[in-house]
Amino acid sequence: MKLIHFDFDAMESYVANHLRLFISMAAGLLVFVGIVALSVFFVAVRGAEETMVPEVRGKELTDALLELQVKELDPRIRLRYSQSSYDKGLVLEQDPRAGAIVKAGRRVWLVVSQGVIIDRVENYIGRNIDEVRMDLQTMFASSPQPLLSLREPFMYQHSAEAPGVILRQNPEPGREISGATALEFVVSLGPENVTVVMPGFTGLSVSASLEQLRQMGMNFVFTVRDPREGEKGETVTAQDPGEGTRVRQDGLIRLTVTSPSDLEEGEIFGLFTYPVPKNPYPLPVRLDAILPSGEERRIVTVEYPGGDFTVPYRLPLGTTLVLSMINREMHRETVRPPREPFPDQL
Repeated sequence: MKLIHFDFDAMESYVANHLRLFISMAAGLLVFVGIVALSVFFVAVRGAEETMVPEVRGKELTDALLELQVKELDPRIRLRYSQSSYDKGLVLEQDPRAGAIVKAGRRVWLVVSQGVIIDRVENYIGRNIDEVRMDLQTMFASSPQPLLSLREPFMYQHSAEAPGVILRQNPEPGREISGATALEFVVSLGPENVTVVMPGFTGLSVSASLEQLRQMGMNFVFTVRDPREGEKGETVTAQDPGEGTRVRQDGLIRLTVTSPSDLEEGEIFGLFTYPVPKNPYPLPVRLDAILPSGEERRIVTVEYPGGDFTVPYRLPLGTTLVLSMINREMHRETVRPPREPFPDQL
C-alpha cells in the first residue's frame, strides 16, 4: 500500500497568500464604495444647477408653462377673478419674480385669471338699493378696483313703489361687461305727500314707544325730565303732534319721557344723541349696548330718515353704545355719569 505524503507547509502558504488577496480586494472595495459615497454627497451638497426665472406675467398659461418647463422649474397655479374678461387665461402674478436666480426644480407660483366674476349686468330693477349696495360690497370685497360700482348721488323720484326701490338702471340689464362699470340708478322716494294718523304714545313705557316708532319711518326727538307727583318713571308724558292727528310722513314727532326714581347703584338713565346724516328716505338704524360684562343688548332698531337721533337708555356705567346704519357702524361712546340733572320740562 502506497502512503500519501501531505505537505502542511505548502498548504499554509497557499491559504495565507489567498487570505491576503481577499483582504486586499475587500479593502479596495471599501475604498471604492467610500469614493462613490463621497461623490454622491458632494453632488447633493452642490445641489441642482441654477437658472433664471423667466417673465411670464401677461402671457397665456400654456406659453408660461412651456417657458418654465424649459428652465426646469416647477409651476403651481392659483386661480383668481380679475377686472376684465380679456384677462381670462393670462398670468397675472408670479412668485419668484422674473430675473430671480434659483435652483432648477424650484416651485414657481402663478396667479391665473378666471376672467370676471360676472360677465353681464344683472337686472336690479325692483330691488332695494341698500340690498344691492351690500351685495356689491360683499362680491368685490377683496378686489382693489371693483368690477361694478355705484355712481352717486342717485336720481330720486316719487312713485307707487316703496322708498328705496330701484326704478330704472343704466347700463340696462343683460349688457355685457368688459371692464370696470359704474351703475346709475333712479330710486323711488315712495308716494308723494304720504300722511299718517298719529298713534297714541302718552302713557307708554320707553321700550313700548320705541317699538311703536320702529316701522313709522318718521323723525322723532325725545326729551327727558324728572317725574312729577303721581307720574311713573320711564314713561311718555307728552307727545306732539297729538294722538289722532294726520301728519305728513316727513314730519317730526316730539316725545317727553320721565326719568326713573328706582335707579340701582352703578346704573345711569341717559339720553343718547347723535346727528344721523339726512337721507332721501328712511334707512335702518340701530342702537346696541355692550355691557361691561360683555353681554350685548339691542336698544332699538328703526327706519330713520336722518336728523338728531335721540334715544333714552337705562344702563350700567361703562356700557358701550354702538350706533349703526345699514349694518355699518357710525358711532360709539361709553356711558358716563351725567354732568347735570334733567331739566323740569313741560
